[in-house]
Amino acid sequence: MKKTTVINSDLSRVISQMGHFDTLAIGDAGMPVPATTEKIDLAVTKNLPSFIDVVMNIISELEVQEIILANEIRTNNPSQLTAIQKLFPDTKISFIAHEDMKKDLKDAKAFVRTGEMSPFSNIILVSGVTF
Repeated sequence: MKKTTVINSDLSRVISQMGHFDTLAIGDAGMPVPATTEKIDLAVTKNLPSFIDVVMNIISELEVQEIILANEIRTNNPSQLTAIQKLFPDTKISFIAHEDMKKDLKDAKAFVRTGEMSPFSNIILVSGVTF
């Protein structure tokens, strides 16, 4: 049995296949996902698992060099933005329009759906390298 923190088999597979500059998206239960993007659905019920718990789990194994957030999180979910900033104190943060984020999901290796029910709880992680 796997000893590290990510034990979901699909999520573990995607993380292990990530290369430099590849992207992995994580989002709330309502984010629309393009049919061509693999969706790893972890949602069990409202707010389970939470967005921030899933992000914390993933970054325990994925090297992240940049994160991308929707501009709208600043005004529509500032507490979630603060939580994200605490997880990534030294990581570059880029902000784009939510509509552009939805379009960019087509290029992500996968989208991880959480049970999160707060608005604009979506992030795109840009993979870094460990050397």
